[in-house]
Amino acid sequence: GVKLLLHGLCSNTSVKSLDLKGNNLRNVGAEALGKLLRQNKSIRSLILEWNSLGVWEEGFSFFCQGLGANNFLQRLDLRNNQINHQGAGELAVALKQNASLQELDLRWNNIGLLGGRALLNCLHSNKTLRRLELAGNNVPGDILKAVEQAMNHNQDRQTILSETQNRTYILSKEVLSLKDEKTKQFLDLMDTIDKQREEIARSGRISAARVSQLQEALDEQHSIMNSLKAKLQMTEAALALSEQKVHNLGELLSAVKQEQASMAECHFMELRQQKQEGADREGKLLRDLSAASEKNLLLRNQVDELEKKCKVQQDQLFQVKQDLTNTTAELKLRAVQAEERLEMEKKRFKQSLEDMESLRVKEVDHMTQHIETSERSMQDRIQRLEAIRIALEEELSQVKAAALAERGQAEEELIKVRNQARLEERQQLEHLEEKLRLMTESRDEAQNCCIKQKQMIAEAQAKANQLSLHADGLRRQLEELQQDLKSKEEEKVTEVNKVKVELQEHIGHLQAERTAQDGLREKIAALERQLKALSSNHREALLDKESEISMLLEKLRMKEADISRMREEEAQRASFLQNAIMAYVQGSPLGTHSSRK
Repeated sequence: GVKLLLHGLCSNTSVKSLDLKGNNLRNVGAEALGKLLRQNKSIRSLILEWNSLGVWEEGFSFFCQGLGANNFLQRLDLRNNQINHQGAGELAVALKQNASLQELDLRWNNIGLLGGRALLNCLHSNKTLRRLELAGNNVPGDILKAVEQAMNHNQDRQTILSETQNRTYILSKEVLSLKDEKTKQFLDLMDTIDKQREEIARSGRISAARVSQLQEALDEQHSIMNSLKAKLQMTEAALALSEQKVHNLGELLSAVKQEQASMAECHFMELRQQKQEGADREGKLLRDLSAASEKNLLLRNQVDELEKKCKVQQDQLFQVKQDLTNTTAELKLRAVQAEERLEMEKKRFKQSLEDMESLRVKEVDHMTQHIETSERSMQDRIQRLEAIRIALEEELSQVKAAALAERGQAEEELIKVRNQARLEERQQLEHLEEKLRLMTESRDEAQNCCIKQKQMIAEAQAKANQLSLHADGLRRQLEELQQDLKSKEEEKVTEVNKVKVELQEHIGHLQAERTAQDGLREKIAALERQLKALSSNHREALLDKESEISMLLEKLRMKEADISRMREEEAQRASFLQNAIMAYVQGSPLGTHSSRK
């Protein structure tokens, strides 16, 4: 039934949690679970408590292979499944391949010391597992503490990765917003430039009839241009200050790099010192072994001397008493048996020494492997931090390049606007000069006409009465013309007011640009703060590594204490052997006979 159920779930995409607690799955069920984990991509939680999966070795190995191939399961419960150290080893191989599992519950199984070590070794390559429960498995306390430390490191690593991803996402958003704001500002500038061009063209058309007002307008435009130049100088100074800030940021980054390099060199020096201390300890152990071998030689010499004394006593006994030949033969047989026993005890002692040396070599190899793995993890973390720093530097360089490009475009546009304004001013001046020339010609013609009229006044006195009436009409026309002039002057005043309002609007646009530059400065300050926060996080990570190194040193000290304790036990055993040999020699018949003599 379980096989059919799991076969149906292989293609399911809606089930997120599966609870099969206490169903006696056996070998076929374990194989079906392995196939399910290979094919299903939706299940996030799997509970298999009280199923005795560890009893079926082949099925459990197939289940572990499916777990290693799965990249979607996040929680797995294997409590009370009779998993031994071999099953724990297969689980460790699966965890090395898996990159999605976050919680694993292995309580109340039979993992033991070997299984605990296998799981601890797999945690060096697995960086996603956050929780691993091993209670009730006869696992030593030091391995449980090491597993807890590895889980804490994985949690810290994942939190740091999530924070860096959030920061990069926020920075990318800010960069995009800055680009949008700058494009909007550029478009606004282009619109304002187009409007100014249209207004200048319209003012040029109107200025053909109003020379005096145009001169005043030109003076006002000159003052405006001077103010714009001053504002441009202010913006250039602000850009220079921003470049100085960017340079200071680069110097801070270089200082942080130097600090990281110095910290790495210190760590390398400490590791070298630890290796030298290990070599010194190995030399001490070799010396102790040489001393023990010397003690064994002394014991052998003493045994040889005792044998010589026995032979001398036997010769004396042969010379004095020939009747005691049977007793001497028996004594010789006993001496041979004693020698055989001594040789057997020597062989046992040598075997115990060889076993102790092999254990010590294995422990030293294990410690060196653990130190090498820690060094590799440190180097990987340093490389990741350097990659993050390089990415930040590239983003800063891109922002600088964009700012420089925009500044160059703005400068080119300002130069174009200046050139166009100058050309238009020259054209207007030439037009005004032509109008002045025409006015002077008309004035000369009017003077000539006046001279002709004076000549004709004498002739026109007769017609004065008729002309008086015509003069009244002309006066009325003059009054109408004066009224027209007043209306035109009012129109000129309104146009001047419009020009002033437009200039005020242009000043408002410039102030808005200044506020935008202030916002850019604030964003640069925020980036500086983020860089400082990243440097503080890097320092905290380095402090964590230093604490790990201190823990390793404490473990080395504990190992040294164990080695010293083993040396003391070996010395006690040697003393016990020596006392036993002396007691045996004293209690033998040869010893009693020599004492009687």
